[in-house]
Amino acid sequence: MKIIFMGTPEFAVPSLDILYQSGYNIVGVITSVDKYGGRGRKTLLESSIKKYAQAKGLKILQPKNLKSPSFQNELKALAADLQIVVAFRMLPEGVWNMPKYGTYNLHGSLLPRYRGAAPINWAIINGDKTTGVTSFKLKHKIDTGSILIQRELPIYKDDTAGDLHDRMKWIGADVILETVRRIESGQEVLQEQNEKEVSHAPKLNKENTEINLSHPGEKIIDHIRGLSPYPTAWLNLDGKSTQILQAAFVPEAQNMKEGTILTDGKKYLRIACSDGYIDIQELKMSGKKKLPVKVFLNGYTFESSTEEM
Repeated sequence: MKIIFMGTPEFAVPSLDILYQSGYNIVGVITSVDKYGGRGRKTLLESSIKKYAQAKGLKILQPKNLKSPSFQNELKALAADLQIVVAFRMLPEGVWNMPKYGTYNLHGSLLPRYRGAAPINWAIINGDKTTGVTSFKLKHKIDTGSILIQRELPIYKDDTAGDLHDRMKWIGADVILETVRRIESGQEVLQEQNEKEVSHAPKLNKENTEINLSHPGEKIIDHIRGLSPYPTAWLNLDGKSTQILQAAFVPEAQNMKEGTILTDGKKYLRIACSDGYIDIQELKMSGKKKLPVKVFLNGYTFESSTEEM
């Protein structure tokens, strides 16, 4: 069976690798165009999928426009039976409906929960104890296709989005291999999504990543974990935008104004919230490096008023 694989980031590499190592005929790999980045935007950045495909000698296509007739003609010439998508972008119908067996996507949630761009992040932000991956057949509306396989995995108490991402990519690869095997053997049984159970995982932006200190401490910590290491939760600390990468909750009855800074200037930095304190352990203030709190305090003097504990 001829397979086209579509993906871009490192998350997708194990899925492509498991198909390649299992001997499947990967007739083409579709990934994002190269971009310039780094200092002065002078370094040409290639996707993780492109680097893998180059190392294996696979054919690579990097279309700027997925609706382009020239790209779709080139895609059609590859005569794929099946397309697999892992962490790519939204496909036009002319692309996803092209192969004989259609196009199957891997999504980082147990659909129909967390349809959207950031399912891993929102599962942690919302305090969920479990999540999973889903392979489903694409159709018109994003993340609404019929489900083929779902695999559940736990969210541990101290998991960050990065931790969950790194476990999920390997489980996702196993699901992709099983997906292809079922389709190849004619054993795919599809199940429609239950629209009554839909929830969403919208794109992350400056507004929904800001820490709300009026929330309970445990909810704030879930927010921080769900956005670490990227794009990170943030707040204004001493009048400066500051990313919080790691913190712990200290529950304690107190009458301090939310946002009050408590520090000895040497070892600890805490911020009052509705039901205790957020004990900051790692942070990155605007224009500064990411630092453990003890190192940060060693070189920083607060301009606004603080209190000692």
